Amino acid sequence: MKTLIEAVSNEYVIKNSKFITEVIPLNNVEDVKDYLDRAKVLYPKATHYCYAYKIADVKKSSDDNEPKATAGLPMLNILEKENLNNILVITIRYFGGIKLGAGGLIRAYSKSVKLALAKAELKELVKGYLIELAFSYNEQNQINSLLKNMKVRKKEYLNDVKYLVEVPKDKLGLIENYKYKIIDELDIVVEE
Repeated sequence: MKTLIEAVSNEYVIKNSKFITEVIPLNNVEDVKDYLDRAKVLYPKATHYCYAYKIADVKKSSDDNEPKATAGLPMLNILEKENLNNILVITIRYFGGIKLGAGGLIRAYSKSVKLALAKAELKELVKGYLIELAFSYNEQNQINSLLKNMKVRKKEYLNDVKYLVEVPKDKLGLIENYKYKIIDELDIVVEE
């Protein structure tokens, strides 16, 4: 399974209709509404704001008043076919005055997503944990060395040091001698 490293966008025109596709890394389903609201502000005169997302085992799509299953579902199918996760795709359509028909819409939305994904940098996802790791100040250099290539989301310096870290399942043994607490199980990007 793969995910997107950073957001990309692409513009595609067919029969005077403009399709602007944004592909966005997504870690929270709750963020979808914010991204859709942002698209509506950036492209206020668009006719449709269709989307699809897949995060963990949750997936959803919307045709936004295009004929049923001609926009969101084809976009979601691309995400699944490409084995992508933790990703949101929004395609903003400006209607160009020429009807494309159901088959034409499916092809247009699919192609728009494929063109945007062709610009994207993808990374492999692995099963892992979000952990809170606590240690003394004099262990910081050793911990930093152990966590090399792991994403440290947050660092807190109080009586001791606390890190919020994404750790692949197969690397959890590296920190077994330290005090840690598993916060969540998730798919994570492995740094190289």
